[in-house]
Amino acid sequence: MNTSGPVEQGLRIIPFRGLRYVPERVGSLAAVTSPPYDVVVRPDGLHHLESADPHNIVRLILPQADTARDRHRQAAATLDRWLAEGVIAPDPDPVLYVYEQRNDEILQRGVIGAVALSPAADGIVLPHEDVMDDVVADRAELMRTTGAHLEPLLLTYRSDEGPVAGTAAVIERTVRREPLLATTTEDGFRHRLWAVTEASDRAEIESDLARHQALIADGHHRWATYLRLQREQTAPGPWDFGLVLLVDTARHPLQVRAIHRLLRGLPVPRALEALTGLFRVRPVAGPLPRALDALAEAAAGGNAFLLAGDGGFHLVDRPDPALLARTVRKDRPDAWRTLDATVLHSALLDAVWRIPDAPEHIGYIHDTAAAVEQAERLNATAVLMHPVREEVVRDLARQGVTMPRKSTSFGPKPATGLVMRSLAFD
Repeated sequence: MNTSGPVEQGLRIIPFRGLRYVPERVGSLAAVTSPPYDVVVRPDGLHHLESADPHNIVRLILPQADTARDRHRQAAATLDRWLAEGVIAPDPDPVLYVYEQRNDEILQRGVIGAVALSPAADGIVLPHEDVMDDVVADRAELMRTTGAHLEPLLLTYRSDEGPVAGTAAVIERTVRREPLLATTTEDGFRHRLWAVTEASDRAEIESDLARHQALIADGHHRWATYLRLQREQTAPGPWDFGLVLLVDTARHPLQVRAIHRLLRGLPVPRALEALTGLFRVRPVAGPLPRALDALAEAAAGGNAFLLAGDGGFHLVDRPDPALLARTVRKDRPDAWRTLDATVLHSALLDAVWRIPDAPEHIGYIHDTAAAVEQAERLNATAVLMHPVREEVVRDLARQGVTMPRKSTSFGPKPATGLVMRSLAFD
């Protein structure tokens, strides 16, 4: 599989009537946005966003109630109420959108639209990570109840080298116009959104993307949710498409970060004791940035992890080859067998620490400092990971090999709340 050039059958993207906040009805557009649902650090991040504005999007993507059914019903009722009150309104016509986010170091531009769903075997949209069934079930019930796609996935593709043409050319023409919206979020990113209204521009994008396949950079669980809900339908319709942001990484490379593990119920001393004779374990000096530098240096030579939660930092590397030989699957490529996430889940979590991969035992946290803080507060162990190189991710995806769940965090991710898709308006 080749994500960098023309394919026999590629991406199919169609316009949709975006749901957007009405600026006059909210405090500010920045105050109603949120990171993707799985990046919000709960509960502190959730409470912060809820207090930012009574209409913050977290009330839809992370509703709070006693039961899952009540949460999903609450989200649907909230969405209906905001539509009735004019807090959110659909755009008048189906369009594609050009989305830009930038700060002092990064410029990312892409196209938001509804992409035709396809299984991985078709080689059009390629996953690179496994998913957790309970998360897919929860997202499916939320989407089913609200009848909406509340946040776009992040898909990447690579255009051909040469003159600016196709989607890239339309984007460059579009950003010269006044945007539909512009806002700056508290992380310092400036966001702008445009509607692609000319039929010729939309046709140029659709024709260009039909030559490409895409890699799921962020949103594996939501893509799996799209596919599950599509299978439930008895006739073709809006459920055959999913809300995505498509970014050409030949022009706008993404950053790849690690996702860290919080091992609830496992104090650091007990975690370290179990590693005796199986890994090399060394204390490293803080503060956190300095300890992460030590992790990066060790990771250059093989598998390495940084454990925290007891007020210090412990570098874990040089796994026992015999341990790996008996715990890591042999029917996968070497690039998969030597991944840190593979070794962590197969050797450490399954064989050494014997921790079930369930939400009550393992948390997945994107922010390094938040992982350490939560581990210290809960007397738990944070396992800090070093990021995987993007080329490793792509090579495995081309081979049809998925990485362990939550192996990577591509970014910058689209802000949630700038444009949504209600299937009722398609």
